Amino acid sequence: MEALPVGFTTSIPVEILLAAGRRPVDLNNVFITDPQAASWVETAEVRGFPRNTCGWIKGIYTAVRSSGIREIVAVTQGDCSNTHALMEVLEEEGVRVFPFAYPYGRDRDLLRLQIRKMAAHFGTDTAAAEAVRERLGPVRDKLRRIDLETWQGGRVRGVENHYYLVRSSDFGGDPDAFEDELDRFLAEVGVREPLPRGPRVAFIGVPPIVQGLYEAVEEAGGRVVFNEVQRQFSMPGGAADLVEQYLAYTYPYSVTHRIRDIQEQVRLRGVDGIIHYVQAFCFRQIEDLLFRRRLDLPVLTLEGDKPGPLDRRSRIRVQAFVEMLQGRASRAAAEAGT
Repeated sequence: MEALPVGFTTSIPVEILLAAGRRPVDLNNVFITDPQAASWVETAEVRGFPRNTCGWIKGIYTAVRSSGIREIVAVTQGDCSNTHALMEVLEEEGVRVFPFAYPYGRDRDLLRLQIRKMAAHFGTDTAAAEAVRERLGPVRDKLRRIDLETWQGGRVRGVENHYYLVRSSDFGGDPDAFEDELDRFLAEVGVREPLPRGPRVAFIGVPPIVQGLYEAVEEAGGRVVFNEVQRQFSMPGGAADLVEQYLAYTYPYSVTHRIRDIQEQVRLRGVDGIIHYVQAFCFRQIEDLLFRRRLDLPVLTLEGDKPGPLDRRSRIRVQAFVEMLQGRASRAAAEAGT
């Protein structure tokens, strides 16, 4: 019998759903990969969602209603505050909702309690979820290899890195098939020549709702060698158990932990500049202040609203930013030679 799907609003301990014999579905991926994603936002607005609400929330709503998913996990702490209202609307419309909260202070005991409650809700236990975590270890290792080939081997493009890491939130609902796909991709990467050199760019912030951003960086001569949140979806650090794994996951906690991770990675990867993507009507836009204060590199902030191609103004700004990074590198090389 086919596993029943469970949608979720942002990354959760997906091992629990797999241990329970359910098929995990990241609703963000369902939304943004649909050819009619822009119309999904409009559909939610027609049904009463305000214009000045995050496009992701409206897209997730339509993803649930159009896919026929009858049960979701809503992350009510550690992600978008609008999820609370979304959860209430979906419950009113007959969708079963389980709330999951990441403790703001990264409290180990509170997170352990949330994991146990979620496991009990779906009819499994943490021991079964731990067994799934071990099974997913080799899959996560392959994701780390893709990331390594992005910044060290130079044979994986930034958009490819984004594609595979962002999908690790739910493994496409089938970890075995996803691993086979990773194997095929890594085999292809193994015979590639390294990509041309250029300014090394880090992408921080939520995955973009717009298309063509990575291509715009490459067309300007740059290379994206770090995808912050996408990398976090892949659980890159390794951990002794589920609690430690999701404590190390930086996205749902204080921005301070994200900044430390970004600082470490930009040093490691030799990053020249940072693009910070912010979503229209999202509280996380305020965090741009802190990134600019704490990150000792040039930062370009780009805002997106609805699905669609990167607008001309943003494309010009990306081009100017990469050219500025090229100029800085040329001046530094000239000064080093004097």
